[in-house]
Order: sequence, then structure tokens, then C-alpha cells
Amino acid sequence: MLFRNVTLADGRTRDVRTDGETIAAVGEELTAAGDAIDGTGKRLFPGMIDAHVHFREPGHPHKETWATGSKSAAAGGVTTVFDQPNTDPPTVDAAGYERKADRAAESLVDYGINGGVTDAWSPEELLEQPIAALGEIFLADSTGEMGIGAERYEAALRRVRSRSIPVTVHAEDATRFDDSVTDRADSDAWSAYRTADAEIEAIRRACDTARDVGTDVHIAHTSTPRGADAAREAGMTCEATPHHLFLSRDDLDELGTFGRMNPPLRSERRREGLFRRLVDGRIDIVATDHAPHSREEKATDIWSAPSGVPGVETALALLLEAARTGAIGYERVRDLTAANVADRFGLETKGRIEPGYDADLVLFDPEDSTPIRGSELHTKCDWTPFEGHRGVFPEVTMAGGTVVFREGEFGERTGRNVRV
Repeated sequence: MLFRNVTLADGRTRDVRTDGETIAAVGEELTAAGDAIDGTGKRLFPGMIDAHVHFREPGHPHKETWATGSKSAAAGGVTTVFDQPNTDPPTVDAAGYERKADRAAESLVDYGINGGVTDAWSPEELLEQPIAALGEIFLADSTGEMGIGAERYEAALRRVRSRSIPVTVHAEDATRFDDSVTDRADSDAWSAYRTADAEIEAIRRACDTARDVGTDVHIAHTSTPRGADAAREAGMTCEATPHHLFLSRDDLDELGTFGRMNPPLRSERRREGLFRRLVDGRIDIVATDHAPHSREEKATDIWSAPSGVPGVETALALLLEAARTGAIGYERVRDLTAANVADRFGLETKGRIEPGYDADLVLFDPEDSTPIRGSELHTKCDWTPFEGHRGVFPEVTMAGGTVVFREGEFGERTGRNVRV
């Protein structure tokens, strides 16, 4: 296929030709024997690599499946996902890995399967599997109740120190949660309970332990400016999610329990500080923490509702809208969603539009800004916390040289495990 006259993230106008699963050429006035798409006035990006999703299988297919989650990803310009271990059963041993790998075979996009750490994990078995990363390691309970203590965390780091396995950490300190607010019933109570200090101090300790052990860690879903700073000062990497970048506690009156997640939404001041760090390079990547639950599960009180929101289909759209309005540059969006992610997680043939790289490509019209509607998305949970926000969605998504989404229609493809 030939993408003709497309604008790349750096502003150059080029033709991009694919051959099989890879990019064959990037140049001017290229020719191709196959299909050609006129990209005049449109931009071509490498597909987003979402290093943090929860596709809920095995165990909870009523929330999401690999088939529905990967379609949602493709419609949002995401061509690779890393699935987290807190499923049922959790991915903490060989049997758990194999069961998830069997379900992941239905994915439309490429994928990695992360391994988890619990008090009952089987490291000898798990680390022999082709896991994408170890983690997210939960330092406080979240969905799946996989929280572990400091000793188990340090032991897990020592287990992987000599292996080329990335480690990701969900850093919250439950001893710093504010029990004095547990009698509140308002929508802001969850944010008041799981405090910013609980995250900041947990990030510091997680990074300190990693340095003492002599390994690196990646901090998941950083929700506070000081947390991002702590990771950077320690020489570690971190990610931010769209919900922490585009939503704040000011939105909770409207969102109610549908705005509950871990870590929770922060103040508008903290959200602004986090976004500044996204723009200036102090945050390394954007990952969605796509964590869907059904409407029925979320529609309860703030203490009973499960934590998590969907986001794999809307992340790139929100960032491209921010680029359209000048809040962030296109090159920065490309790096946050593709190049930096590939570098951090060792995906040597992904994240760039260059000959020899995987033909994971996203074509979009930078001026085609539309309102986000949950009813129009493809996640099984059928809702979004970004209802009414504007986004720039892909016209074409190509994964591994196959068009998997084009103007509302899905192609047929079996995604590959990036570690196999």
C-alpha cells in the first residue's frame, strides 16, 4: 500500500510505502503496485503503543474481551497493547500466562502479556514465559486485590535484576490513605481518601528500592506533578493517563462514580501541572490504564463502585485534539504514544515511520475534530468519562501491514505477541 503526500509528525510531506508487514520506503514520488491512499492535507503517525490496558480476560468478559478491546484500540489508532496481570486468574504463573495467551489470540492488534507479583506468585514459572513486563506491581490494592508489601516488592526486583524484563509499578501507600473521610458519600470522597501524598511517597520509596537493588522501574499512571518529578529525579521513567491529563476533581460532580479510578482524579491545579510536564518532557509516555466496567457496576455509591475507566479508543484522539489547538506539539504526541514507548519497552521495530519498521500506521485529518460519544465507541462497556470532549479520530489504522480499521469498518487480522 502507498500513503501518498502525507504530512509526518515533524511537518515533512512524504510518501510512505508498505510491503507486507513492514515499511518499505519513505520518500517523494514513490510508486506502488497495490492500493494508494491520497493523504493530501492529512497526517500519518506511527500507531500508538498502549503499555497499560486491562482487557479483562480471562475472568470478566462482561466488562471487555480481547476481541472488543482490540477493536476499540484499532478504532483509536492503537496498534499494540500491553495487558496487565490482574485478571481472574491473575497472570502470576505459567498456567495463568497460558490461559491469557489463549484469549489474547483473538486480538486484532499486536499485544504483550504482563506478569504479576503476589504473595503466592510462582516466579520460576512466570519468568520463563515470554512476558512483556513484570507488573504492574501493585504496592496497594486495586482491582484484583494484588497489593504486596515492601519485602515482596524488593524480592521481585532482585528476581529480574539480571533479566531484560521491564518492571512497572502501581505506586500508592495505603498507610497514607485518609480514613477520616470514609463517612462521606459525595463523589469527591474517593479522591480525598486515596491522597496525593500516598502516591508521591510510594513513588519515592519504589524508586529508592529500585536504585538500591540496582535496577530500573517504570511508574504507572502518575497522577501528580510531584510524583512525576520524583520518578525523574530518581532516574526512572513514568507514564500519565488521559484521565489524569484531561479530567480533574472539578469534573466529579458530573462524573459521579464513573469518575472513580486508582489513583483518583486530582485537583485542577495538579492536573495543569501534570500537563505542563507532559508538554516539556518530564513525563515519558502516555498510557491509558484502560479499565472498563459495566454501567451497572459503576452506578452505585462511591465506596462500592469498582475503580477504572475505559480509554484505549480515546487517548490518541484527545492528544491530537490538544495538538490541533496548539496545547502540545505533534512531534511530542508521536514520541509520547509511540517512539518513547517502543524505546522504553524494547520494541525495536515499532514506534517510527522508517524503512524496516513495522507497518503500524495511523492516518488522520488534523482538522476533523468531533465530539466524543460513548455510544459510538467500540469498548464493550459502552461509556466514556470523556463524553462531550472533542477528539481527532483516525480515518485509517494499519497494524502489521494490514488495514484493521478504515472509516468505521474493521479488517481481519490476528495480532502477534510482541515477545514471541
